[in-house]
Amino acid sequence: MPAERGFTVVVLAAQRDGRLDPLAAEAGVSHKCLVPISGRPLLAHVLAAIAEVGGVGEIRISVEAGAEGALRAVPGAKGELGVPVRFVAAEATIPDSLYAAAEGADAPFVITTADNVLLTADAMGRVAAKLGAGDDVVVALSRREAVLSAHPQGQRRFYRFTDGHFSNCNLYGLSAAGLKLAETFREGGQFAKNPARIARAVGLFNLLLLRYGLLSLDGALARLSRRFGVRASAVVLEDGAHAIDVDNQRTYAIAAQLLDRRAA
Repeated sequence: MPAERGFTVVVLAAQRDGRLDPLAAEAGVSHKCLVPISGRPLLAHVLAAIAEVGGVGEIRISVEAGAEGALRAVPGAKGELGVPVRFVAAEATIPDSLYAAAEGADAPFVITTADNVLLTADAMGRVAAKLGAGDDVVVALSRREAVLSAHPQGQRRFYRFTDGHFSNCNLYGLSAAGLKLAETFREGGQFAKNPARIARAVGLFNLLLLRYGLLSLDGALARLSRRFGVRASAVVLEDGAHAIDVDNQRTYAIAAQLLDRRAA
């Protein structure tokens, strides 16, 4: 019996700032998510993982207007894996793209990126389960030890807490109430590299506590919950490969190695 369908997956596939990604340019394709890796486009790996998750009502792929034609040729992008797929025109900012993708869709939402090729159905299912239990904001993380065990060069940026160092896995969950937190990313760019943006989002005092590793992971989430009036939680994934996506030639080579290892 098929699983009851109850949430929407949003896949962010637009080019950053509308510029052709260097990996895409080298591969001769229009978008990074079309670059082949381990025999399939990046996006195909992501869609295949999503299709294995029970409870997905629809996949919405956010990409620049007029670009959906190229992406429709990707295996799984026409709904042939059993989950309906809809393309939605991306907007100029991440939050506006999320709002556009969420319009008229069933909440809650699980959000990932089209270059998250090491995504697994188990990881997505765990995020969805947290949303189903009533959480508004869910972030998937992996411990530094697990990430470095997956590959010693796979990730170089970690968040420090009193109970360990963590990396995000480009996998998030938002309820209808939690969707408003997309405003945090309105300025664009990579959040972790801009302390001023973090301060504006979470407050200067909270930023200092985070910056100097004076909070546990649960403590930080509790503070964020109070600040935004939502219920926030984390899913800590034991497989550190989840924290490695395809950003550049270095991480492309690492991701290809890990995909081949999984397939062996």
